[in-house]
Amino acid sequence: MQQEKRKGFFQRFLDRIEKTGNKLPHPITLFGILALIVIILSAVVSSLGVSVEHPGKEGEMVEVTNLLSKEGVRYLFESMVDNFIGFAPLGVVLATMLGIGLAERTGLISVLLRGFVMAIPNSLITAGLVFAGIMSSVAVDAGYVVLPPLGAVIFAALGRHPLAGISAAFAGVSAGFSANLTLSSLDALLSELTTSAASIIDPAYAEQMNIAMNWWFIIASTFFLTIVGAWVTEKIVEPRLGKYEGGYQGEIEKLTATEKKGIKWAGLSVLITAILLALLVAFPNGPLRADDGGIIDSPFMSSLVPVILILFFVPGLFYGIATKSIKSDKDVADQLTDTMATMGMFIVLAFTAGQFVAYFSESNMGLVLGVYGAEFLDTINLSGIPLIITFVIIVGFINLFIGSATAKWAMIAPIFVPMMMQLGYSPELTQMAYRIADSTTNIITPLMTYFALIIAFAQKYDKKMGIGTLISVMLPYSIAFLISWTIMLIVWMLLGIDLGPGAPIIYNP
Repeated sequence: MQQEKRKGFFQRFLDRIEKTGNKLPHPITLFGILALIVIILSAVVSSLGVSVEHPGKEGEMVEVTNLLSKEGVRYLFESMVDNFIGFAPLGVVLATMLGIGLAERTGLISVLLRGFVMAIPNSLITAGLVFAGIMSSVAVDAGYVVLPPLGAVIFAALGRHPLAGISAAFAGVSAGFSANLTLSSLDALLSELTTSAASIIDPAYAEQMNIAMNWWFIIASTFFLTIVGAWVTEKIVEPRLGKYEGGYQGEIEKLTATEKKGIKWAGLSVLITAILLALLVAFPNGPLRADDGGIIDSPFMSSLVPVILILFFVPGLFYGIATKSIKSDKDVADQLTDTMATMGMFIVLAFTAGQFVAYFSESNMGLVLGVYGAEFLDTINLSGIPLIITFVIIVGFINLFIGSATAKWAMIAPIFVPMMMQLGYSPELTQMAYRIADSTTNIITPLMTYFALIIAFAQKYDKKMGIGTLISVMLPYSIAFLISWTIMLIVWMLLGIDLGPGAPIIYNP
């Protein structure tokens, strides 16, 4: 009876999350509402005469700007197009997706994921699935569509429970979404919002930031989460699932001769491309080196988006030519067009989010909230490790209801980045803490975009699989990733290691 009550409570909790999340407006609508709220609040707070001392300019007082004043209304109309075009992630995301999209559309990414998983020894198959899932974040669709069903088939063929294969792949793809060995469109997207938020406090510091601000940490995280994910699968999830009685289902599709040829062409092309790009920074007087011969603040670091575009576009192109999925320049144009077509919702989101971010900045609400928030946290002595843990928990909870990483960070960054800077923590650290929280609870929210797809894959092996069952399977991963990844960040902080190139833990004005 107690077990039934506990299960009933858990199921009701999951139902409440789903119902609450479904009642929230679409992110596009949500940002429109938030923009309107900022406009109204700017008038109310301005009338109260609220002001703070600018943290980066001693003695300079900053007041909230009334966006409903004559000048404010003019700004609302005159800036609308510029706010859309100037939305920080818009250009960089669309640019990186041109390269990544071609590699995905030609089939290169899915073939590489499939080939990698099939090539590793049986003893490492669990770790391999998790690792492949984490690496698939460079092209999200491929990871969700290819790896979970492939994991199920491989596990079943090895006499293991196919649901364990699905869960291991799903954990890597979704809960490990913010880890990778390479930079992706996510790095470009989040870093632009972080840089914009940091400029509220210190424009000079923001100019030195780059999209690789978390690179060292996410590289280490890739191997760390692979170990954690494999351990959870083999020690907790698979024993709990028990022995699978359904028998072997499905067939492992081996790479064809054409696909192998395409991989060779792609590998050779990316090697030559990487060498040519390296020559631009290999020598002190290279065109992408800084004037003083350095790399950290060099044109190369500010050109990582074009570099990512090229390193995905070139092998995608050669793979397509080798496999005949690209026969002419028209095919390339069509595939690039199809990629941009999938970005339609993001473009519309960029319009409403761009207005909210711009209004928030113009009104000085972000600066004022950052100063007051930092003073409040200082008053209650919440700083250091407890502060980071609290932030991670808050964001992880919000992620249960608002799945979009862009939407959440566009709302949170203008408040928390300045606040953390006031307390001496770098924007790079705040962004990494956000990424941990945003990733680890993806797999336990029914509102995650691909949640229904994973259920559909799982129902092939368990007809009773539903939302509650899938979450109960994935919950150990979510808890383990959240706790262990946060501890890893804390250790990183204590050691004082940079999170990426020129990305310190501590903010020094």
